[in-house]
Amino acid sequence: MNVTTPASGPADRRAATLVMACLGVFVAYLPVTTVAVSLPAIQAALSASTAQLSWVQDAFVLPMAAFILTAGVVGDVHGRKKVFQSGLLFSAAGAAVALAAQSVQVLWIGQALAGLGAATLLPTTLALISHAVPDHRERGKFIGLWATSLMAALAVGPLIAGVILDHAAWRWIYLLSIPVSLIAMAVAARLLPDSRVPHGRRLDWLGQITATLAITALVYGVIEGGAGSFTDVKVMMALFTAVVGGVAFVLAERRSDSPMLDLALFRSPAFTATTLVAMIAFLALIGFFFLLSLYFGLVQQLDTLQAAWRLLMVTAAAIVVGQPVGRLMHRISARALITGGLLVISGALFSLTTIGADTSFASIAWRLALLGLGMGTVLTPMTATAVASVPYQLAGMAAAGNNAFRQVGGALGPAVLGALLTTKALDTFPGHLADAGVTGVAQERIVAAADAGGLGAVAQLDLGADTGRALGALGDSFLDGLRLCLTVAGSLTLLAALVAVVLLRRPRQASIAAASNTAGRAPSAEAVTAVGQREG
Repeated sequence: MNVTTPASGPADRRAATLVMACLGVFVAYLPVTTVAVSLPAIQAALSASTAQLSWVQDAFVLPMAAFILTAGVVGDVHGRKKVFQSGLLFSAAGAAVALAAQSVQVLWIGQALAGLGAATLLPTTLALISHAVPDHRERGKFIGLWATSLMAALAVGPLIAGVILDHAAWRWIYLLSIPVSLIAMAVAARLLPDSRVPHGRRLDWLGQITATLAITALVYGVIEGGAGSFTDVKVMMALFTAVVGGVAFVLAERRSDSPMLDLALFRSPAFTATTLVAMIAFLALIGFFFLLSLYFGLVQQLDTLQAAWRLLMVTAAAIVVGQPVGRLMHRISARALITGGLLVISGALFSLTTIGADTSFASIAWRLALLGLGMGTVLTPMTATAVASVPYQLAGMAAAGNNAFRQVGGALGPAVLGALLTTKALDTFPGHLADAGVTGVAQERIVAAADAGGLGAVAQLDLGADTGRALGALGDSFLDGLRLCLTVAGSLTLLAALVAVVLLRRPRQASIAAASNTAGRAPSAEAVTAVGQREG
């Protein structure tokens, strides 16, 4: 393998790689919860509808899903150090654009640039670790630290946003990412060793175009269908385009001699299981965080910092359990850890279906902590198993593939659950208004505002004496939608647990490497397939 490194010993290079990989994934995930808890403030400041708010989240997640595979290939071909620094630059640029945004459309652009940076950083950081630590057993410890850094970004994001929004406008939540990214770029230039794959990989443009088309059309169709109607012509065309794009991607990858994602990897049960689990679980979890932030803002009328402390229960619990789980991977199978963690997550989501407008912090806190324990139990073995299911020569492709499907699920989460929430809440809203004593012209005006601008638009109306009753009915309608979404999310994590039980097997990374016919060359599709057939 061609490697260019600074003049330092192996231990120093390994330490520098770990530090920069952890910093990179921290920068990549910092905007996720920072923006999530700020959505009510963004909605009020920019007069955004619920569908537009979904696009604030998805404008970030979509590029992650669409370009993460290409980022892995570019890193393999041109050097992961360069790609790592490019990701930091995109993150800083996206934060700068969002900081200056005066409309929700410009905010989307900033989020998209930051998402492109995250797409570049995620597979690159894992590939750097895989190169620095070829032994997949020892690599699990490093990936555990990587996962802890990811959860740390999710944990501190809401607190940063809460403190800022108590003293300044929402846009300043983006400020921290700029200096952190630029400083990390400078440090990486000096300390980070480089690596690349020596065999002749090249960019797969047809695969990139078809993947981007399929993912973008799918998420667009789900968001617009939820905001309007799935029988709308533009929605039906978008979903049809997604299907065509997906089929074209599969055909392109099957025929390419340098595929962006070698479909033979899916013949390995370990890789297939972790990829499906990642997509299903993140659809449920990212969608849940989106809804939870709206619940705290619209129903419980909490400010951002108060909401941040509640979200911290999830991420803090995940961080606490993350490192012990990384060590337990040598004693307990990944199958048991992932399945058990998903069952815990599902139980926590179902338990949250009983919350109401006046549910206390203590009553919510233990359920959120339980959710975090499940997340921490799943994330490290899921990521480590996906990377360990292939030799380190294909670490970039494996990491990119797993993360791509994870981000597809993450992109669909706010879209799918947001659509379910809006549909259910709007269906029950007139009834709750009538129960609260708001009828006639006042009810028609309120319902029309909700239909046109989303549930958040009701809170901005001047309703005089009807204000309290209307907001109470709004909260009840939101809770109807939230309970439906929690039931769906819990069912999805149960499905992910079933997938893990049925498909997940102990990865045979060493066998995959041995199956390659030529030393130093990446294993062929036939080699990976043969190993997949021997797993279990």
